Amino acid sequence: MTLKIQRTIFLQVLLLLWSEQVLQDVAAGLDPTSQMTSSAVSDANLMFEFLLGGIEINKDNNIVLLDEEMASMRQGRTFLSQINDNIPRNLESMKQMLTTLREQRRPLTHSQFEGLVLSMVYSAHQAWQEEREEDKEVWGAVLLQLVNTTVHDLRGNHLFTYA
Repeated sequence: MTLKIQRTIFLQVLLLLWSEQVLQDVAAGLDPTSQMTSSAVSDANLMFEFLLGGIEINKDNNIVLLDEEMASMRQGRTFLSQINDNIPRNLESMKQMLTTLREQRRPLTHSQFEGLVLSMVYSAHQAWQEEREEDKEVWGAVLLQLVNTTVHDLRGNHLFTYA
């Protein structure tokens, strides 16, 4: 799978995640401009700004925001703490997380879902950063599995298994 296709899939998933709360509010008969939705949209916009400002993986395998102003903000520090402390950062850890989530017979918790989304961001970045084509393909395959797990959870298919 080419990097362009992977990036397109990733952006589609992010758009889907961004609109998830709005759709849930509408389905529940709530005002889609409620405070909770506004906060979710604001959080999504802030995360997008963090990523747009650029990220880097340092020699200790930690995520660093390139925009120093955003990195110094409380939300920036919280984002970095969450991604550096709770996201698997090697292929084996990613695969183990995927196996654990797939074996779960219930919807993902909020923190599991956030971890899954941040893992997608990390995997996309790793696929883009790798120099060897084989390594790009491996990270791309992990990214695709993360996307599939996310879509599976969003669709509510936790009651069914794939044949």
